[in-house]
Amino acid sequence: MSETVADHVLTRLREWDVEQVFAYPGDGINGLVTAFGAADNKPRFVQARHEEMAAFAAVGYAKLSGRPGVCMATSGPGAIHLLNGLYDAKLDHVPVVAIVGQTARSAMGGSYQQEVDLQALFKDVASEYLVEVNVPEQLPNALDRALRTAMAQRAPTALIIPADLQEEIYHPPQHAFKHVPSSPPDHPRASVIPPTEEITRAAEVLNAGERVAILIGQGARNAVTELREVAELTGAGVAKALLGKDVLPDDLPYVTGSIGLLGTRPTYEMMRDCDTLLIVGSNMPYAQFLPEFGQARAVQIDIDPRFLGLRYPTEVNLLGDAKGTLQQLIPVLERKTERGWREKIEKNTAEWQETMTRQAMLEADPVNPMRIVHELSERIPEDAIVTADSGSATNWYARNLRMRGRMRGTLSGTLATMGSGVPYAIGAKFAHPDRPVIALVGDGAMQMNGMAELMTIARYRGLWADQRCVICVFHNGDLNQVTWELRAMGGSPKFEPSQSLPEVSYSDFALEVGLGGIAVDDPARLGEAWDVALSADVPTVLDIRCDPEVPPIPPHVTFDQLKSMTEAVLKGEPDAWHLVTQGIKTKMQELLPSRR
Repeated sequence: MSETVADHVLTRLREWDVEQVFAYPGDGINGLVTAFGAADNKPRFVQARHEEMAAFAAVGYAKLSGRPGVCMATSGPGAIHLLNGLYDAKLDHVPVVAIVGQTARSAMGGSYQQEVDLQALFKDVASEYLVEVNVPEQLPNALDRALRTAMAQRAPTALIIPADLQEEIYHPPQHAFKHVPSSPPDHPRASVIPPTEEITRAAEVLNAGERVAILIGQGARNAVTELREVAELTGAGVAKALLGKDVLPDDLPYVTGSIGLLGTRPTYEMMRDCDTLLIVGSNMPYAQFLPEFGQARAVQIDIDPRFLGLRYPTEVNLLGDAKGTLQQLIPVLERKTERGWREKIEKNTAEWQETMTRQAMLEADPVNPMRIVHELSERIPEDAIVTADSGSATNWYARNLRMRGRMRGTLSGTLATMGSGVPYAIGAKFAHPDRPVIALVGDGAMQMNGMAELMTIARYRGLWADQRCVICVFHNGDLNQVTWELRAMGGSPKFEPSQSLPEVSYSDFALEVGLGGIAVDDPARLGEAWDVALSADVPTVLDIRCDPEVPPIPPHVTFDQLKSMTEAVLKGEPDAWHLVTQGIKTKMQELLPSRR
């Protein structure tokens, strides 16, 4: 039987070691769906409940495997649905390849059903590589370039294949005029190192500093050993951007935790007081949480020249990968013998950890959301993977979850889109079926799309060697992050018609679709509930009713934020007294003396 274009696409994906395609069917990709059947479902067609969720799962897979994620959708509405997930990949620099159908070539331009100008639709999100395949001979080069470009540029790319072409007989390019040759799939690597003179200049800046701070992001993930050595030589503390939260463990005494609105006080104080800043693999956008302009001399290391010097006036910019560049830098760094700065950082960090524990153990109505993550941190396996959704759950992930061992963690860092937590967890389980995965998700995100994806988990869980997949729902009946933003930024009280959510039992829904479900409304039961969920032989939903009025207080509350909060209360907060009480109790924990 002759090989069709669709057959060849799947053959080439297998040659690229693509093991699954996150997708949703439709008549625009009927030829490809047929090819999956003929190929004994290799690569595996993983059916999400919605194309957007397929794209998110591909992003989660790519973030946590280091390999490109592949998603697939039909023409028109299916392709449109992919956009949010693909923009998530674009903004967080993740390799994802989207394969989409299109109206039959003979119908194009005739206002045919579901005909959308996909070239225009994907022009921005897949700007690194976007091509429509119109003759068989464009393959395999078009698919190869989509994969190679996605990996090289750490970006989404898109391949458009019209429906009628998918069913045509495949004819390979003859490598004649206008036929483009293609090399076999491979994974070339290189270490990019800056010139020696630039390394020397960077060392001079760092050696001259007396109070060195380091900020790391996801681009530093391959340089754990080198980062630790640089921190030791310079006597620096290390702060982490959210996408770099899992680069260094939090049990290192000089790791100050997250930076920014969701960051920690020791990080804020380190950036406020440092005289030298080293940025490694981070494009954290909140410049107001970096040192004041002109306060610190700065060095930045990044593999992408577009992001060098973007957030802070850096004196030396080193274009290179983190590991190789730091390896060149280490021999010319001088070990600082004065350790007062480091000792202050370690003391502040230890005291902050005590503060976070006290805040987490405060009474609330009914459960303090900080305690949910605090109890998880006490017992999470050292090889666990954590995904966090966007919303107030992100606050507690950023501040209260302590990374250790081989733990990984991720979230929608730049797009900050709701609804990514559960499909990320699905992608994580396909990337690492032998490791436990925990998703921290607000009830708004669960209602948006997370509940539907519980069915996807139930359908595919048999493929995972380790059945531990815990979806922890922060059940507070409120779109809580927006509520707090209204209060702190606009001085507006909670607007119930906008913010309140319909009541749902997430644990009951989980049980209905064949998963485990545990409902918790008593803080004394939290530890036990986590123990049960983390040892269960079935993916489990933890449905925890928590207090929406526990405030996500930034490390430095400005006068304007306090003024806005006061105005919100005075304008008629629905539960003003409880809100004020929880805020005072939480903030007071920072003022209590350390036990050390």
